[in-house]
Amino acid sequence: MSKKIVVAGVGMIPFKKPGAAETYPVMGAQAARIALADAGVGYESIQQAFASYIYGDSTAGQRVLYDVGMTGIPIINVHNNCSSGSSAIYLARQAIAAGDVDIVLAVGFEQMNPGALGSNFNDRPNPTERFMQQFDELLGGQDIPPALRIFGGGGLEHMRRFGTPLETFAKIRAKASRHAANNPMSVFRKVVTTEEVMADQVLWPGVMTRLMACPPTCGAAAVVLCSEDYAKKHGLDARVWIAAQALTTDGRETFQSGDMRDLAGFSMSRAAARKVYEAAGIGAEDVDVVELHDCFAHNELMTYEALDLCPEGGAQKFVDDGDNTYGGRYVVNPSGGLLSKGHPIGATGLAQCAELVQQLRGNAGERQVSGARIALQHNVGIGGAAVVTMYRN
Repeated sequence: MSKKIVVAGVGMIPFKKPGAAETYPVMGAQAARIALADAGVGYESIQQAFASYIYGDSTAGQRVLYDVGMTGIPIINVHNNCSSGSSAIYLARQAIAAGDVDIVLAVGFEQMNPGALGSNFNDRPNPTERFMQQFDELLGGQDIPPALRIFGGGGLEHMRRFGTPLETFAKIRAKASRHAANNPMSVFRKVVTTEEVMADQVLWPGVMTRLMACPPTCGAAAVVLCSEDYAKKHGLDARVWIAAQALTTDGRETFQSGDMRDLAGFSMSRAAARKVYEAAGIGAEDVDVVELHDCFAHNELMTYEALDLCPEGGAQKFVDDGDNTYGGRYVVNPSGGLLSKGHPIGATGLAQCAELVQQLRGNAGERQVSGARIALQHNVGIGGAAVVTMYRN
């Protein structure tokens, strides 16, 4: 990257269950103010803003940010499914890298309802209909909710190909709960055991229990990015910067490979990760801490391999050896991840960034990964987009 882009400020609010949170304008404005305060700048300094959400009407970003300030700057609303938050960061970074602006705010928020995710528009083709058609062919038309079908199907593919036992996914979920116990922002902080995960309500026999799926969540997070020159000129914290970033969408293999992992974003995640490693000149072996998209325990397992944290087919050993937690090769999702911290969709990518910045600053408290210098973020949305970002201190 020709121009160094600094993460000058981050902010988020505690994530909560639907019905227990404030409305989206209140949550989004709170997160934005925290990020601005963390950066040490006022809203009047911001030259452009990107607002991320998926459950909301057009210009919801303006509704949020008008409560922070009304300065006439461009505000762009970003809707890229579950990768919306990281897509907002991607666009903010691009705007600075292009030289159009010097300092940008990205904010994400979501006010969700209980229950499985659904579409608000049932009178027109669903953007994921080709994915559902593929799953109908590969799974025999089982009556399974769409998100569960996608990520459970990807996990089932891994089980069939590599003999991965259901217990491995339960171990991932138990690990998430241990990490979240130290995160005051997490919606679930109760520690659960592998055995408790296995004994929970069955959602898909032999494939998934309820605890292996992330909960609908309300919340907000925000990030302030600026150029290194701007940070130096205004005395902002320039310790953490974006070393490389990539956004990819589905390739032909998604619908041609017959591999349910590809329908769950495996190939586009792997493509994004390898672009980042090449651009940064830093391989997976040099990464210290990772925040990845564990909307289901199954996706966390697949993403270990997509990010080259372990060889393809090696995820079971990776988990059994403890290489995904403190004392192992990497610390994955020290925040508790989507499984325990929660998944307010528009805020998720920004919350991942906030966690990693605190880790690289050495400010993560009981969650701190010792000596963390290089961090990797992965955020994926079906339909589809995968964003991988590498941060350095």
